[in-house]
Amino acid sequence: MYQLVKVSGVVRIPPDKFNKPLKEAALDILRDEYEGKVDPELGIIIAVLDVDVSPVGFIIPGDGATYHKATFDLITFVPKMHEVVEGEVVEVTDFGVFVRLGPVDGFIHLSQLYDDYFSYDPRQGALISREAHYELRVRDVVRARIVTISISPSGGIRGIRIGMTMRQPFLGKIEWIKKELEKLKKAKAKSAR
Repeated sequence: MYQLVKVSGVVRIPPDKFNKPLKEAALDILRDEYEGKVDPELGIIIAVLDVDVSPVGFIIPGDGATYHKATFDLITFVPKMHEVVEGEVVEVTDFGVFVRLGPVDGFIHLSQLYDDYFSYDPRQGALISREAHYELRVRDVVRARIVTISISPSGGIRGIRIGMTMRQPFLGKIEWIKKELEKLKKAKAKSAR
């Protein structure tokens, strides 16, 4: 889930940034410090949008920099347990698929794709189900539920592991969901007669 977060803190402006306007210098420093980082509470920090920096700063003896109170806006991505997400399949393997969820990829194990047996066809680069003959390939759009999240702040974005499932109603490849909905509509129409 993407969030807009307001953060307050102190920004250190080193002497080599004194030639820039204060807001511009603070924004550069905050972007270098925060963007692309992982925080256990904030999640993945995508961008620093804006900063409101106090023009009155203070100095610390022995440090040529100035320190200013600042309030700034961050866009973050925080995966939530049981959240239903949509993403594009970016890799198909013989043990499952990797799905792009904004700044990070999630994984769906072979056993969590559908209530059917899937086998990997390396020639087609696809997973194919035995009974329904459903296929899953790179660039397919899928809907899944997040069932596991592991965040290692020291590992950065690569330290985030997201496990998902599509073995629930109205989850799966978008075309599969549409077929299931059509079956339900037909069954409802028959029972209404």
